[in-house]
Amino acid sequence: MTGASLLPIALMLAAQGQQTDTSAPPPPPEKMPDTAAEAPPPPETLEEPDTGLIEGRRRPGVTQRVLPDKVTADNPGAVRAPPPEAFPANQFPVPDRWRLIETLGLVKQDVLDPYHQSTYKGDRPLCLPTAEEQERREQAGLPKCRTPKFLGLDHEDWFFSINAASDTVVEPRSFPIPVGVQTTQRPDSNNVFGRPYSLVLSQTFIGGFSLTKGYTAFKPPEVEYRVSLAYNINYVRVPERRVLSVKPSKPPHRLDSFLGVQELFIDKHLRNTSDRYDFDSLRIGIQPFQSDFRGFLFNDQQLGIRLFGNRDNNRFQYNLAVFWRLEKDTNSGLNSVVQRPRNDLIFVANAYLQDMPVPSFTSQATVIYNMNREQDRIEVDDNGFPVRPALLGDLRGREYDVVYVGYNGDGHFGRLNLTVSAYGAFGQDRNSFFTSRKADIRAFFFAAEPSIDFDWIRVRLSGLYASGDRKPYNNVEGGFDAIFENPIFAGADTSYWIRQTIPFAGGGRAVAINGRNGVLADLRSSKEQGQSNFNNPGTVLLGAGADFDITPTTRLTLNANHLWFANTATLQALRVEGSIPKAIGYDLSAAATWRPKANQNLVFRLSGALLQPGDGFKDLFASSPRDHRFYSVLLNAILTY
Repeated sequence: MTGASLLPIALMLAAQGQQTDTSAPPPPPEKMPDTAAEAPPPPETLEEPDTGLIEGRRRPGVTQRVLPDKVTADNPGAVRAPPPEAFPANQFPVPDRWRLIETLGLVKQDVLDPYHQSTYKGDRPLCLPTAEEQERREQAGLPKCRTPKFLGLDHEDWFFSINAASDTVVEPRSFPIPVGVQTTQRPDSNNVFGRPYSLVLSQTFIGGFSLTKGYTAFKPPEVEYRVSLAYNINYVRVPERRVLSVKPSKPPHRLDSFLGVQELFIDKHLRNTSDRYDFDSLRIGIQPFQSDFRGFLFNDQQLGIRLFGNRDNNRFQYNLAVFWRLEKDTNSGLNSVVQRPRNDLIFVANAYLQDMPVPSFTSQATVIYNMNREQDRIEVDDNGFPVRPALLGDLRGREYDVVYVGYNGDGHFGRLNLTVSAYGAFGQDRNSFFTSRKADIRAFFFAAEPSIDFDWIRVRLSGLYASGDRKPYNNVEGGFDAIFENPIFAGADTSYWIRQTIPFAGGGRAVAINGRNGVLADLRSSKEQGQSNFNNPGTVLLGAGADFDITPTTRLTLNANHLWFANTATLQALRVEGSIPKAIGYDLSAAATWRPKANQNLVFRLSGALLQPGDGFKDLFASSPRDHRFYSVLLNAILTY
């Protein structure tokens, strides 16, 4: 583009060099009109662009500096710059604007280098093996175009992108582990709980590709095909038997692997609705979806049909979707497409409005209907433990209809950042495992996380309330439960409570107090394979934390949370106890994240968390000594191409 822009000047200079008569002196330059005197003065309300300061704005914790007086240069003999019309760049077409920099020798493609432009990262369109293209490449001395013809690609602007990632987890941890019933790992293990220490090693390889037609920057693509597979291999070692397998003869360690389909969809652009490229699109297949800003209610990759788009220059966005839940592999949590999908449907309708109620804050209204029809179907996981129905109460199959009505907001009010989420769950459970009768579902949820930035430090507070069931034997279930939560809240997976699963020993078989990567105390058999349970004690959380961006590549995060059960009536009924305190305990965690390239290609994280049990936790999981602390250490390395 630079060479094309300088061509008129080069021609002018060449013409001047061919003149033969040099005796006459050049005419004096014409006097430029004094346009400064004719131009109207700028409005007083405009900010001087070169002062660098805006009235009333300052950096927190930094003294407002005083700039020196403005320096102006008065040079009446200077030559005014030529107008843009003197450089008619649009009259000089460029055959291939994507490969121009490589043609000029500025950038060379390297398939193994993720930091430079590459055809395989979607930076340049695919070449199509037409006769004209092959002839052009032969004349230019370029290799032949090898895009397969069976793909049936026509026209231009087809982009191909490969994505690959490696996720490594090393996780020493401790949590209350019950001893085996039929046999134990060690003789004389006559207590309810055994040794709490265990180790998890997990390696996941994710690979996929996308084929996209259309521009990839300023307007939505016309069509996209995407496939993403994940292969996981994991090793777990625990000190007790009948924890990893229902068979007591199995050893207390396990090596397992699984290949899951995490994405497999086609995204078709239906239409543009404005000159700002507001659009409507339809996506069909296995696709990621997050129902709110922090993943409290539904955050998963499921088989579905989704109609989405925007209006008013992207200020208004909407989603209309239906998802048919796939079965999950027990030990990896990946999608299993070789099993029959569940009789569980999710209908979603939500709308986002930016700058509501104030600029810089986005509001979302959502309605989600979960229709579960698994009453007559018994499901046993890969380790032999029943997951549907959960082994609680009368052990009978259940089905339910529940509608979630919610409001979510994310943004900031001035310097105060705020994320808020509120849901009400209403419906019917058939049947309650306490009464074997129909029960109405009426539960509530609220969470908020305000934060404020002080230069490179962000300080935040966290608060969460999920209602618990007060009367287990009536016809109302008041414990809030999500569909599939993956919350990014209160420390997320660096928190002990969110990271670890606590078995509900003595109150149910193969049932946990909470799920892995979940904040709710919902008494489910499995977050991945179990059903939602609205007979639960609920959760209350208050916490504080801080993020320290020490360098552009290093971040330190600290969190301290205090947790309670909202109501322990359900626990008392299942454990047949007269009273159980509400306090779960204090959850303290710290994490260090290092990104050596200051991007997401290499991310290393080391975190540690500690749970100081409260009276309620000690009552449920009494051990020797009763004030035993539980820990969780996580070493995570994510490499992305």
